[in-house]
Amino acid sequence: MVDVAVIAGSASDGEIVSKATSILEEEGITYDFQVISAHRNPEELTAYVKNSEARVFITVAGLSAALPGVVASLTEKPVIGVPVAAGTLGGLDALLAIVQMPRGIPVACVGIGNGANAAHLAVRILKA
Repeated sequence: MVDVAVIAGSASDGEIVSKATSILEEEGITYDFQVISAHRNPEELTAYVKNSEARVFITVAGLSAALPGVVASLTEKPVIGVPVAAGTLGGLDALLAIVQMPRGIPVACVGIGNGANAAHLAVRILKA
């Protein structure tokens, strides 16, 4: 069992993921990292989330940033979204997509590209 599941929508999000995982490692928090696109691999994502024993999910996504909301729709566990600066809007589109989840599907959102803060928030959740 791991404490945190870190899911990136694209392998190109690796730099943001590494900022998050380095904080988790420093804090002694166990994690699993997967690259699973909500758009390209919905069945794989559903199976991963439903079968995960992680206590918190960190999701890293750009552009339409569907990943955090999809994960939140599949679990009752806390989900943290990290918007990625991609495309012509510099991540603002992803940030707005993550913070505008429908009622009953909460997702915490950190600043654009701020994987480290996502990890810090996950640590606080785990220690609460």
